[in-house]
Amino acid sequence: MDPQLLVIAVGGVVGGVALLARGFGSYREAARITDTSTSRIASIAVGEVLVSGVVEPAEVTLVSPLQSAICVFYRSRIEAGDDERSTVFREEAAVGFRVRDDSGELRVFPRGARFDVPPRFDEGTGALGDSPAGLRLRRGAAYGPGEDREAQIAALLTVHPAGSGLPGEDANRGRFGSGLVGSASRARHYKEARIEPGDVVTVMGRALPFDQLSDPAAADVLDPGSPSADDPEIAADLAFARAAGTLMDPEDAWGNAAIPGFGIGRPVREPDLDEAAVDPPLATADDAARYQRTFAIGPDALILAAAPDAPLTIAIGLPSVAAGRAQRQFFVGLLGAVVAIASAMALAVMLGDGITR
Repeated sequence: MDPQLLVIAVGGVVGGVALLARGFGSYREAARITDTSTSRIASIAVGEVLVSGVVEPAEVTLVSPLQSAICVFYRSRIEAGDDERSTVFREEAAVGFRVRDDSGELRVFPRGARFDVPPRFDEGTGALGDSPAGLRLRRGAAYGPGEDREAQIAALLTVHPAGSGLPGEDANRGRFGSGLVGSASRARHYKEARIEPGDVVTVMGRALPFDQLSDPAAADVLDPGSPSADDPEIAADLAFARAAGTLMDPEDAWGNAAIPGFGIGRPVREPDLDEAAVDPPLATADDAARYQRTFAIGPDALILAAAPDAPLTIAIGLPSVAAGRAQRQFFVGLLGAVVAIASAMALAVMLGDGITR
């Protein structure tokens, strides 16, 4: 038996089965989308719903690693090598956001969500190792302001001169490690998928009152890294306190910190301060309304989140686009089944020949 052919046959079986499994998952996802009618946000009720609309940021946004784009979700990867690629960097993150249609808006909590988002940036280094156009590695915090539109516009309009620490320069080495940008000695491939404010998305999950979330802070990020989010004892304590009416109000628990705008020095009302402290200026009426909208969620307000009996799916595009993309992935899975069968037959022939010899 040729060892190389044997490895190829085994790889074909494993890869084909993996594609088939993924294809069936996509088929179920397409069926969920096509079998569920799109609800208007203003008229949704508690239960599994499908909504579609434009993404609006909430309290914070993200800054993507590869293109420094303002977004609410990203999945980024850097691979090294030409023929045999190895992943040298991988990062995925999401924060809560709002989706708006012509009837209203709905808050989405992304913890546990499945994201169906094709890459927006998919480029490799040039023949001489030069970085691809559009690569702009993040050089700061991964989080940004939620609705500070002026800051976002200013960042987009900022001209970065040569030597300012853009991709390929030493300033990036602290964040991504030495040698992760393109070089003549080793090729790099950069891939990044994102959901940005203004994108149209389709979201399918469970609508429930905000006060039924056991831990809103953990639910507001894709992977909070906090064991308390899944701790049954903490969840039971929260449920008991909520039922007994002893769960503290944010005003009582946090004091001035619970006042919208206080953290940025523009509170919507007079805070309680020491007599020697300098009173911060109050926010304008427009800013106050924006802060209230950004930070305040009523306990009875319906939000969208994952549930054990209703997984959360967030797909970019209208429902028809999302369903079509899932159906194409199903056909790829069927092709994987053909590859797996052919590889299994070839493997059987090779093993049979080896036994007879």
